[in-house]
Amino acid sequence: MKEWHKMSNAVIVNNETGRRFEATVDGKLATLQYRLRPNAIVFVHAEVPVELEGQGLASKLARAGLDFARAKGLQVIPLCPFVAAYIQRHPEYLDLVPPERRAELLAG
Repeated sequence: MKEWHKMSNAVIVNNETGRRFEATVDGKLATLQYRLRPNAIVFVHAEVPVELEGQGLASKLARAGLDFARAKGLQVIPLCPFVAAYIQRHPEYLDLVPPERRAELLAG
């Protein structure tokens, strides 16, 4: 079992060339892939290696991506089921989702 302090020290970086947020822990890469659109960011897929699952790394990636969107004034299109669920659990990010998509997100 991984120690929590290793996860709390994970550094999330925005790999703009690769269009993904990344964290490397113990040589393993976790990612949140995105596509940029005019005035929006589309979160496509989160992937965390099995060895790192259950330790909050995907949540850190989602939070970093959502905070990036807020800082850049981008709307969020959460096609990634994990990011959609994260927004459902953290409604402080719901305002980033376009109004016409909020009902769909909350119904899911």
